[in-house]
Formats: sequence, C-alpha cells, structure tokens
Amino acid sequence: MLRIGVSISASCWRKLPRCHRRLHSVPPVVAHSWPISITKNNVPLLVSHFTTISEPNDPPTPTNDDKNGTTTDSTDATDNCDQDAPPSTPEPTQSKQNQHPRSQITKLHQNQTPSQIVDSLSQHIVGQTSAKRAVSLAIRNRIRRTYLPPSFLKEVTPRNVLMIGPTGCGKTEIARRMADLASAPFIKVEATKFTEVGYHGRDVDSIIRDLVDVGIQQARKLKMEELRGEAEEIVKDRILDILTGPNRDKTSRESFRTLLEGGGLDEQEIEVDVPTNADKNMGIYAVGGDGSGSNPNVAAMNEFLAKMAGGGGKKVPPTERKKMTVEEAKKVILEIELENMLENIDLKKEAIQAVEQKGIVFLDEIDKICSSRDYMSKSADASAEGVQRDLLPLVEGTTISTKYGNVNTDYILFIASGAFHSVKPSDMLPELQGRLPVRVELQGLTEEDLYKILTEPVTNVLKQQVELIGTEGVKLVFEDEAIREIARMAALMNKTVENIGARRLHTVIERLMEEISFNAPEMEEGTEVVVDRALVQERLSDALVASDLSRFIL
Repeated sequence: MLRIGVSISASCWRKLPRCHRRLHSVPPVVAHSWPISITKNNVPLLVSHFTTISEPNDPPTPTNDDKNGTTTDSTDATDNCDQDAPPSTPEPTQSKQNQHPRSQITKLHQNQTPSQIVDSLSQHIVGQTSAKRAVSLAIRNRIRRTYLPPSFLKEVTPRNVLMIGPTGCGKTEIARRMADLASAPFIKVEATKFTEVGYHGRDVDSIIRDLVDVGIQQARKLKMEELRGEAEEIVKDRILDILTGPNRDKTSRESFRTLLEGGGLDEQEIEVDVPTNADKNMGIYAVGGDGSGSNPNVAAMNEFLAKMAGGGGKKVPPTERKKMTVEEAKKVILEIELENMLENIDLKKEAIQAVEQKGIVFLDEIDKICSSRDYMSKSADASAEGVQRDLLPLVEGTTISTKYGNVNTDYILFIASGAFHSVKPSDMLPELQGRLPVRVELQGLTEEDLYKILTEPVTNVLKQQVELIGTEGVKLVFEDEAIREIARMAALMNKTVENIGARRLHTVIERLMEEISFNAPEMEEGTEVVVDRALVQERLSDALVASDLSRFIL
C-alpha cells in the first residue's frame, strides 16, 4: 500500500486539477522523499518534492521517472485519479437538501409574509380571520415552493382550499382582493357557467384556457415594463429623425433633444407612419363564428387561415401616414416599438410556465352544482354532478390542450367557495371532497360586524357616498349614532326578511341616500348635510315594514 503526499505552494496548488488536490490523512510509518517537477506541454507548473508513506512491510519502489525527478502530466492520469483514490468522507457543508443559501432566504423574505397578506386583506374585509389565514398560507406556500430543490419541487403539490359560509360574508371579496395580491396568473370563475361534456355550453377545460390567456397578458405586461426604458430612447430618436432629419449635425440634434425631453416640442405637429389594421377583414375566414371560441382546434384553424390569407410568413404590415402632435406621437410610436420588441420574445413559453407553477383558480358558487343525497332521484341538469366529474381530473392534475400549447394542471392551486344553504359539503362527490383538503368555515355577520364594515375598510360604503356627494360641492357628515342605527336596521332586515349578509348594507344606504342624492345638485356650494339617528329611522322604518309584509303578498 503506497500513498503520496505532495508539498507545494498555494499559488501552484490552484493550478492542479481538483482530483489531485485530495488529501488523505494516514498515520505515516516510513517516509521517503524525492524531488518532483510537474510539467504540462513542456511548461513547468511547479517544482517541489513528494513523499511516499508506506507500511514497514512495503518498501518504497519509486519508478525510473521518479528517480530522475520528472513527472509528466497526462490526461489519462487525470481521468483515472478518482478511480484509484479511496472515497473521501463527505463534508458537513455538502448537504444541500437541508441547507438553503442565505441569498435564497433573503429573496424569499422580499415577498409578502402571511401576516402582511392578512393585513392587506383586512383593509377591505372585516373579520373572517380563518379564511384570510388559509388564503395567505396558500399564497405563501406557492412562493416557498419555487425555492425548493428540484428533487422536492416535483413532489410538493398545492393544498386546495374549500371556503364554506353564508352569502354576503366575504368569500367573493376575498377572491377579488387575492387577484391584486397574488403576483401570479389568477382567474375567478363561476361554477354554474359550465356544463357537462357533450352538452351545449362551456366545458371546464376552458377554465385553464382562460387562465393561460391571463398568463399571456401578465407576461406581456411585465415584459413591456422591462423594455419600456429602451423603447422610450428609440422613440426619441425616431421623433428627432422626423424633426431634424437623420443627417443633421450633432449639435443641432442635441439641442432638439433637450427641447423634446423638456416638453417644449409637445405641441409641434409631425407626420408619423402608423400600421393600418390589416386584420379587420380577416373575419370572413373565421371558423365557428368570430374565431374567439374556446376550442383550441378552431383557434389553430383560424390562425392558419389568417396566415394563408395574408400570404404566409412574416410581412411588413402596411402603414399609413397620419398627422399628430409630438405628445400623441410619443404614445403611438412607443406602442409600435414595444410590439416590435415583443415579437422576438417567446411569451407563450413564459406564460405557460407561470400558469403551471404559480396559477391560481378561484371556483365560486361550487355548491350550485351539487345535488342533495337525501333524495334518490337523478337530476337531469347539465350543470350538476357531471360538472363535478369533469372537475376531478382538472383539480387532481391533467394536461389541457390550448392554442398556446399543452398545460399541466398538477401544480395549479384551486380555491372553491360556496354558501351550501340547500346542500351540504358532504353532498359533493367524495373524490372532489378529497381534492379540497383545507376547509374553512366563514361566520355569518352580526350587527357589530356590519358596523365595522361601515367604518373600518379604507373605501367603505359611507366614504364612497361622502366622496360622491362632495363632487357637487356639498359636505356630507354621518354621525356615529346614525352609523350604529344603519347597522342595526340592516341586521334586523337580514333576520326578518332574508339573510343576504353585507349586501344588505347597499340596500339600506341607497334607501337612506335617495333624497339627499336627488337634491344635492340644487344645494348651494358648501352646504353641510348631517345624517343623524332620527333621519335614519325616518327613512328606513317604513322600508322594514314594507319588506316584512312583502313576504306574505302574492
């Protein structure tokens, strides 16, 4: 058994192949040294000595080249060095699955935390803390998944959410605010819009196709923002070419550039070549109506026919010369230049990848496609259990064909919601229940909740009325007792007439503001209108009685 230890300088150590840098700590028994010189392509890399360490029973047997003090670096020796060397002990820092780089954690912390998402939702939605937390965790886990190692990335699937609660408690509002918070392709659809495959109507596959359209628009918007700075410089050059000509001296051109950037030439009129709408007569070649259907085969056929009608291949679009001011020309030319830049970018690939990895689908009114299991009768409704069966592969994970390419739904997050008044969540297909593992129950709104809805949100209903009346020059003031009375009357109407949740506030407010809004244009500017408790009782007491009697009149 023979081991070799080499003593070299740090600068020469970096020149060695990685496999030659490996050191093995073995207790020396007998050591012998010889001079060594390592060369490559007849160029000396280092000059030092090497030491052989052997057992007492194994005398050193240096080769002739070793005795002469020369060793030639060869490719074969480098390739086989890992095969001859014993395996080294892995260092603790090489465990990459359990350790994440600090820079990666820093990037993750740049996104919104669950508490920040809950705070953002609380600016517009009162209460329902459990639903806000579930939604915030779902969004945060989508972000966390993008920082996982590739081995875990494929295994982590989203945990779909089912929100259960009475109408008007904030389920749909949470979906609306999610679209603003989630920097990902997001779509909200009504489950009742879809029919079972084979019936006239839209099938559930169109959900993914619409989501891809959203992804295309989002990717397009992001790329346009990235390229806007470069495009604006091109716009300035094009306008300067029109104003001064391409061969104008540099001094004069720079003076015009200063005027252009300062806005001094905005009112100057110039002539700009604008592309004409060459596709306005292509509708006669559309298959299946206007060609905007959800069938990808029809969309592909329409695209093919449009290319054939246009002569095939890429052509320079026809243009027409229009006269406009420089200020208008900036916007027109900017759009043209951005379109030209986007032609060289594959937006479809980026959009499909964003949809597959970050897409979120909000299925509202999912209880409307359920039928009660208490009755054995089969429903012939095309928007009932058949739609649930079609949703199963979509939620579990399948491949949907779109006009932009195939989309895999394995990692798309689905959030469903429903009031479940006449049916129960257990009336859903068991397979669909299993694909919505996270359940959140939203509570009905009390009188105190209605008062908070009128006061806490940033753009509550009362502030909207104040701003609307303020446009007439009239100052509208709501006393706190009046706001309490509005909440009390709305809660009472929900109990005695029909519980429609926070939507009842719109009915009460409109009834209260009807006369004030009608007379506001005729009031003098600066007039102050105070809404007190007595006014609220006067305007709403008869509405409560009339609504109560309407339940018994045919």
